[in-house]
Amino acid sequence: MFENKTFNSIINDMLNSVSDDMDKREGSLIYNAIAPAALILAQLYIDLDLVLIETFADTASRDYLIKRIFERGLSPLPATKSVLCGVFNMEIPIQSRFSIEDLNFIAKEKTTDFEYKMECESEGSVGNSLLGRLIPIDYIQGLTTAQLTEILVPGEDEEDTESIRKRYIDSLEAEAFGGNKEDYKQRTNALDGVGGVKVHPVWDGGGTVKLEIIDSNYNEPNTSLVEEVQDAIDPWDNQGEGLGIAPIGHVVTVEGVFEETIDIEFDIVYEEGWDFESAITYIEQAIDDYFLELKKSWQDSDTLIIRTSQIDTRILDITGIVDIDNTRINDSSGNFEMEGIPIRGTINE
Repeated sequence: MFENKTFNSIINDMLNSVSDDMDKREGSLIYNAIAPAALILAQLYIDLDLVLIETFADTASRDYLIKRIFERGLSPLPATKSVLCGVFNMEIPIQSRFSIEDLNFIAKEKTTDFEYKMECESEGSVGNSLLGRLIPIDYIQGLTTAQLTEILVPGEDEEDTESIRKRYIDSLEAEAFGGNKEDYKQRTNALDGVGGVKVHPVWDGGGTVKLEIIDSNYNEPNTSLVEEVQDAIDPWDNQGEGLGIAPIGHVVTVEGVFEETIDIEFDIVYEEGWDFESAITYIEQAIDDYFLELKKSWQDSDTLIIRTSQIDTRILDITGIVDIDNTRINDSSGNFEMEGIPIRGTINE
């Protein structure tokens, strides 16, 4: 806003206010007298520009954006710890600690015989990356096998700046209040492990609400996560009594989004020295990246549409591929519409 308020423009304005009968050349008494003031004013305009940038939510940096969202009763979502399923050859003590590579896990709760909820001691998504053999930190008599087998509740990194900004702007556009759709959306998304939610009001009669969730890795949620969200929103044993987040009288059912396997076929022309076997890894990655983009948009879309044009464009960007034709999705030559989320199936020529 104050880009034109530079040192040169300010000192010229100041010199223009001095009579031309006086010596105003650089190095003169008058010039040397007003130059320090012009320099300070130039810095002041730079600071004023910064104030304007940091004042408004759409341009503020993270620290000042956080101050702004506090005015709406919002705060950045903190990093959370992942919870995984640990399978052992025997019963182990609760609070037993294990390691896998550079991460440590602690036994928090027994789920069934020889199976436990294992919480990563490190916060963030780093705990989602490892499955396999666990090494006990303290000796446990009789223990011969210990494995992490699946992610129950994905860990999440601290909310990034652009996500904070979007959440703040969304809070202005749709007011969350007393169990309306926006209220359910905001409160459910704030729960650990949840990456998105669709709210279906009066889905089974008056007073009923269905929440369909996706996990924070944008995959179909584990049963354990669905149960935790159900308990937080409206516990099964006391549905409608207001003992969770849901208001009194709201009977809430939490379900996970379902994954649908997507098989893709096409005809590809390769550069010399390339073939399907040498390109398949890159093709799979391109498809996975496209599906992830779709899954991230699931919460705000009635249905997801897998477009053949998008598949063609992304595969054509792969080195070694010259042309693609006759793309088919689940044996159909057109775009594929779905209510769930896609998971890559077979890829064939």
